[in-house]
Amino acid sequence: MSRTALSFLPTLALSQLASRVLLMLAALVVIAGCGTKAPEYDPTANWNAERLFQDGKTEMNAANWRVAKERFAAVEARFPFGVYAQQAQINLAYCQWKDKEPELALGTLNRFQQQYPGNPSMDYVLYLKGLINFTPPSAVFSGLTRQNPGERDVRALRQSFAAFTELVQQFPESRYTPDARKRLNWLVNTMAENELAVARFYYDRYAYVAAINRAQSVITDYQGVPAAESALYIMMMSYEKLGMTELRNDAERVLLQNFPKTKLISEGFPNKYSAWNPLRLF
Repeated sequence: MSRTALSFLPTLALSQLASRVLLMLAALVVIAGCGTKAPEYDPTANWNAERLFQDGKTEMNAANWRVAKERFAAVEARFPFGVYAQQAQINLAYCQWKDKEPELALGTLNRFQQQYPGNPSMDYVLYLKGLINFTPPSAVFSGLTRQNPGERDVRALRQSFAAFTELVQQFPESRYTPDARKRLNWLVNTMAENELAVARFYYDRYAYVAAINRAQSVITDYQGVPAAESALYIMMMSYEKLGMTELRNDAERVLLQNFPKTKLISEGFPNKYSAWNPLRLF
Protein backbone atom coordinates (compact mmCIF):
# COMPACT_ATOMS: atom_id res chain seq x y z
CA MET A 1 0.00 0.00 0.00
CA SER A 2 1.29 3.44 -0.89
CA ARG A 3 2.07 6.14 1.61
CA THR A 4 -0.76 8.28 0.14
CA ALA A 5 -3.34 5.63 0.83
CA LEU A 6 -2.12 5.19 4.41
CA SER A 7 -2.39 8.89 5.13
CA PHE A 8 -6.01 8.89 3.87
CA LEU A 9 -7.23 6.36 6.48
CA PRO A 10 -7.31 8.65 9.55
CA THR A 11 -9.16 11.32 7.59
CA LEU A 12 -11.79 8.81 6.46
CA ALA A 13 -12.28 7.49 10.03
CA LEU A 14 -12.76 11.00 11.41
CA SER A 15 -15.31 11.76 8.72
CA GLN A 16 -17.34 8.64 9.57
CA LEU A 17 -17.16 9.43 13.28
CA ALA A 18 -18.39 12.98 12.69
CA SER A 19 -21.30 11.67 10.62
CA ARG A 20 -22.32 9.26 13.38
CA VAL A 21 -22.18 12.04 15.99
CA LEU A 22 -24.39 14.24 13.85
CA LEU A 23 -26.89 11.40 13.37
CA MET A 24 -27.02 10.78 17.12
CA LEU A 25 -27.59 14.47 17.83
CA ALA A 26 -30.37 14.58 15.26
CA ALA A 27 -32.01 11.55 16.84
CA LEU A 28 -31.85 13.15 20.27
CA VAL A 29 -33.47 16.30 18.93
CA VAL A 30 -36.30 14.23 17.38
CA ILE A 31 -36.83 12.27 20.60
CA ALA A 32 -36.88 15.44 22.70
CA GLY A 33 -39.36 16.98 20.29
CA CYS A 34 -41.68 13.99 20.59
CA GLY A 35 -41.64 14.20 24.38
CA THR A 36 -42.49 17.91 24.52
CA LYS A 37 -46.15 18.86 24.15
CA ALA A 38 -46.81 22.08 22.32
CA PRO A 39 -48.58 24.66 24.50
CA GLU A 40 -52.33 24.81 23.90
CA TYR A 41 -53.69 27.93 22.29
CA ASP A 42 -55.73 30.08 24.67
CA PRO A 43 -58.23 32.21 22.73
CA THR A 44 -58.89 34.32 25.85
CA ALA A 45 -55.26 35.27 26.43
CA ASN A 46 -55.79 38.91 25.42
CA TRP A 47 -59.33 39.32 26.74
CA ASN A 48 -60.01 41.97 29.36
CA ALA A 49 -61.93 41.32 32.59
CA GLU A 50 -65.28 42.48 31.24
CA ARG A 51 -65.15 40.23 28.19
CA LEU A 52 -64.13 37.22 30.29
CA PHE A 53 -66.91 37.88 32.77
CA GLN A 54 -69.63 38.44 30.18
CA ASP A 55 -68.61 35.35 28.24
CA GLY A 56 -68.74 33.38 31.49
CA LYS A 57 -72.28 34.64 32.14
CA THR A 58 -73.32 33.60 28.64
CA GLU A 59 -71.94 30.10 29.16
CA MET A 60 -73.52 29.91 32.62
CA ASN A 61 -76.95 30.87 31.25
CA ALA A 62 -76.51 28.14 28.65
CA ALA A 63 -75.68 25.61 31.42
CA ASN A 64 -72.22 25.08 29.92
CA TRP A 65 -70.74 24.78 33.39
CA ARG A 66 -67.21 23.70 32.43
CA VAL A 67 -66.50 26.67 30.17
CA ALA A 68 -68.26 29.05 32.55
CA LYS A 69 -66.06 27.88 35.41
CA GLU A 70 -62.96 28.44 33.28
CA ARG A 71 -64.02 32.01 32.45
CA PHE A 72 -64.86 33.01 36.03
CA ALA A 73 -61.68 31.40 37.37
CA ALA A 74 -59.69 33.33 34.76
CA VAL A 75 -61.28 36.62 35.86
CA GLU A 76 -60.35 35.94 39.47
CA ALA A 77 -56.79 34.84 38.60
CA ARG A 78 -55.94 37.59 36.08
CA PHE A 79 -57.83 40.51 37.60
CA PRO A 80 -58.02 39.76 41.35
CA PHE A 81 -58.52 43.40 42.32
CA GLY A 82 -60.88 44.37 39.52
CA VAL A 83 -64.57 45.18 39.73
CA TYR A 84 -65.56 41.81 38.28
CA ALA A 85 -63.46 39.56 40.51
CA GLN A 86 -65.86 39.32 43.46
CA GLN A 87 -68.96 38.55 41.40
CA ALA A 88 -66.95 36.10 39.31
CA GLN A 89 -66.11 34.18 42.48
CA ILE A 90 -69.78 33.95 43.45
CA ASN A 91 -70.71 32.80 39.94
CA LEU A 92 -67.92 30.25 40.04
CA ALA A 93 -69.38 28.73 43.20
CA TYR A 94 -72.82 28.53 41.58
CA CYS A 95 -71.39 26.79 38.50
CA GLN A 96 -69.44 24.35 40.68
CA TRP A 97 -72.63 23.45 42.51
CA LYS A 98 -74.60 22.94 39.31
CA ASP A 99 -71.73 20.88 37.90
CA LYS A 100 -72.09 18.43 40.82
CA GLU A 101 -69.11 19.77 42.78
CA PRO A 102 -70.82 20.88 46.03
CA GLU A 103 -67.72 20.64 48.20
CA LEU A 104 -65.75 22.88 45.83
CA ALA A 105 -68.66 25.31 45.74
CA LEU A 106 -68.84 25.51 49.54
CA GLY A 107 -65.07 26.02 49.70
CA THR A 108 -65.32 28.88 47.19
CA LEU A 109 -68.12 30.52 49.19
CA ASN A 110 -66.24 30.16 52.48
CA ARG A 111 -63.21 31.78 50.88
CA PHE A 112 -65.41 34.60 49.57
CA GLN A 113 -66.85 35.26 53.04
CA GLN A 114 -63.35 35.52 54.49
CA GLN A 115 -62.07 37.84 51.76
CA TYR A 116 -65.11 40.09 51.34
CA PRO A 117 -67.19 40.11 54.56
CA GLY A 118 -68.87 43.39 53.64
CA ASN A 119 -69.85 42.51 50.10
CA PRO A 120 -73.42 43.66 49.26
CA SER A 121 -74.19 40.21 47.79
CA MET A 122 -73.57 38.44 51.10
CA ASP A 123 -77.28 37.63 51.45
CA TYR A 124 -77.13 35.65 48.21
CA VAL A 125 -73.92 33.93 49.35
CA LEU A 126 -75.66 32.72 52.52
CA TYR A 127 -78.71 31.67 50.52
CA LEU A 128 -76.54 29.69 48.09
CA LYS A 129 -74.71 27.97 50.97
CA GLY A 130 -78.07 26.98 52.41
CA LEU A 131 -79.25 25.61 49.08
CA ILE A 132 -76.11 23.55 48.48
CA ASN A 133 -76.47 21.76 51.82
CA PHE A 134 -80.26 21.61 51.49
CA THR A 135 -80.09 19.26 48.50
CA PRO A 136 -76.91 17.15 48.87
CA PRO A 137 -76.08 14.39 46.33
CA SER A 138 -77.26 11.75 48.81
CA ALA A 139 -80.83 12.98 48.37
CA VAL A 140 -80.96 12.17 44.64
CA PHE A 141 -82.60 8.74 45.01
CA SER A 142 -84.75 9.54 48.01
CA GLY A 143 -87.80 9.86 45.77
CA LEU A 144 -87.36 6.35 44.44
CA THR A 145 -86.68 4.64 47.76
CA ARG A 146 -89.12 6.88 49.65
CA GLN A 147 -86.45 7.40 52.23
CA ASN A 148 -87.44 9.70 55.05
CA PRO A 149 -85.42 12.94 54.60
CA GLY A 150 -84.68 12.79 58.32
CA GLU A 151 -82.63 9.66 57.71
CA ARG A 152 -80.14 11.62 55.62
CA ASP A 153 -76.83 12.92 56.95
CA VAL A 154 -77.89 15.45 59.58
CA ARG A 155 -74.60 17.37 59.27
CA ALA A 156 -75.61 18.83 55.91
CA LEU A 157 -79.07 19.65 57.26
CA ARG A 158 -77.59 21.54 60.19
CA GLN A 159 -75.20 23.47 57.94
CA SER A 160 -78.11 24.43 55.73
CA PHE A 161 -80.09 25.49 58.80
CA ALA A 162 -77.17 27.63 60.03
CA ALA A 163 -76.78 29.42 56.68
CA PHE A 164 -80.50 30.15 56.30
CA THR A 165 -80.74 31.29 59.93
CA GLU A 166 -77.84 33.71 59.44
CA LEU A 167 -79.50 35.03 56.30
CA VAL A 168 -82.84 35.61 58.05
CA GLN A 169 -81.24 37.29 61.05
CA GLN A 170 -78.76 39.53 59.21
CA PHE A 171 -80.81 40.33 56.11
CA PRO A 172 -84.51 40.25 57.07
CA GLU A 173 -85.43 42.43 54.07
CA SER A 174 -83.52 40.38 51.50
CA ARG A 175 -85.50 38.98 48.59
CA TYR A 176 -84.10 35.56 49.49
CA THR A 177 -85.38 35.66 53.07
CA PRO A 178 -89.00 34.55 52.45
CA ASP A 179 -87.86 31.36 50.75
CA ALA A 180 -85.23 30.82 53.43
CA ARG A 181 -87.93 30.98 56.12
CA LYS A 182 -89.95 28.27 54.38
CA ARG A 183 -86.90 26.06 54.09
CA LEU A 184 -86.09 26.63 57.76
CA ASN A 185 -89.51 25.29 58.73
CA TRP A 186 -88.88 22.19 56.63
CA LEU A 187 -85.41 21.78 58.12
CA VAL A 188 -86.70 21.94 61.70
CA ASN A 189 -89.19 19.17 60.98
CA THR A 190 -86.60 17.13 59.12
CA MET A 191 -83.97 17.39 61.84
CA ALA A 192 -86.61 16.32 64.34
CA GLU A 193 -87.33 13.35 62.07
CA ASN A 194 -83.62 12.55 62.15
CA GLU A 195 -83.63 12.45 65.95
CA LEU A 196 -86.75 10.29 65.80
CA ALA A 197 -85.08 7.87 63.36
CA VAL A 198 -82.15 7.49 65.75
CA ALA A 199 -84.52 6.95 68.67
CA ARG A 200 -86.36 4.23 66.79
CA PHE A 201 -83.05 2.66 65.75
CA TYR A 202 -82.14 2.30 69.42
CA TYR A 203 -85.60 1.08 70.36
CA ASP A 204 -85.55 -1.64 67.68
CA ARG A 205 -82.24 -2.85 69.14
CA TYR A 206 -83.50 -2.92 72.74
CA ALA A 207 -81.39 0.09 73.79
CA TYR A 208 -84.33 1.64 75.60
CA VAL A 209 -82.46 4.22 77.66
CA ALA A 210 -80.76 5.61 74.54
CA ALA A 211 -84.10 5.58 72.72
CA ILE A 212 -85.70 7.60 75.52
CA ASN A 213 -82.90 10.18 75.45
CA ARG A 214 -83.14 10.74 71.70
CA ALA A 215 -86.94 10.84 71.75
CA GLN A 216 -86.79 13.35 74.59
CA SER A 217 -84.61 15.65 72.47
CA VAL A 218 -87.35 15.74 69.84
CA ILE A 219 -89.76 17.05 72.47
CA THR A 220 -87.40 19.61 74.02
CA ASP A 221 -85.36 20.81 71.02
CA TYR A 222 -88.04 20.87 68.33
CA GLN A 223 -91.24 21.89 70.05
CA GLY A 224 -94.46 21.55 68.11
CA VAL A 225 -93.14 19.32 65.32
CA PRO A 226 -95.23 16.40 64.00
CA ALA A 227 -92.47 13.97 65.00
CA ALA A 228 -93.35 14.60 68.64
CA GLU A 229 -96.21 12.10 68.38
CA SER A 230 -93.92 9.20 67.51
CA ALA A 231 -91.29 10.41 69.97
CA LEU A 232 -93.79 10.25 72.85
CA TYR A 233 -94.86 6.79 71.74
CA ILE A 234 -91.23 5.58 71.75
CA MET A 235 -90.79 7.00 75.24
CA MET A 236 -93.97 5.29 76.41
CA MET A 237 -92.98 1.92 75.00
CA SER A 238 -89.38 2.19 76.20
CA TYR A 239 -90.51 2.90 79.76
CA GLU A 240 -92.87 -0.06 79.49
CA LYS A 241 -90.01 -2.36 78.41
CA LEU A 242 -87.93 -1.09 81.32
CA GLY A 243 -90.75 -1.76 83.75
CA MET A 244 -91.10 1.90 84.70
CA THR A 245 -94.89 1.94 84.91
CA GLU A 246 -95.35 5.43 86.31
CA LEU A 247 -93.17 7.07 83.68
CA ARG A 248 -94.83 4.94 81.01
CA ASN A 249 -98.26 6.21 82.07
CA ASP A 250 -97.04 9.81 82.15
CA ALA A 251 -95.77 9.50 78.57
CA GLU A 252 -99.08 7.99 77.46
CA ARG A 253 -101.02 10.79 79.13
CA VAL A 254 -98.96 13.48 77.39
CA LEU A 255 -99.27 11.63 74.08
CA LEU A 256 -103.08 11.45 74.30
CA GLN A 257 -103.32 15.03 75.52
CA ASN A 258 -101.41 16.40 72.53
CA PHE A 259 -102.48 13.86 69.92
CA PRO A 260 -105.94 12.59 70.97
CA LYS A 261 -106.51 10.86 67.61
CA THR A 262 -103.23 8.96 67.61
CA LYS A 263 -103.32 5.41 66.28
CA LEU A 264 -99.88 4.48 67.53
CA ILE A 265 -101.10 3.04 70.84
CA SER A 266 -103.49 0.65 69.09
CA GLU A 267 -101.62 -0.04 65.85
CA GLY A 268 -97.95 0.70 66.53
CA PHE A 269 -95.48 1.88 63.89
CA PRO A 270 -96.10 1.19 60.19
CA ASN A 271 -93.34 -0.33 58.04
CA LYS A 272 -90.55 2.24 57.71
CA TYR A 273 -89.52 1.47 54.14
CA SER A 274 -91.19 1.14 50.76
CA ALA A 275 -91.02 -2.05 48.68
CA TRP A 276 -88.25 -0.39 46.61
CA ASN A 277 -85.98 0.23 49.58
CA PRO A 278 -83.57 -2.68 50.24
CA LEU A 279 -83.35 -1.66 53.92
CA ARG A 280 -86.82 -3.16 54.45
CA LEU A 281 -85.18 -6.61 54.33
CA PHE A 282 -83.20 -6.00 57.54
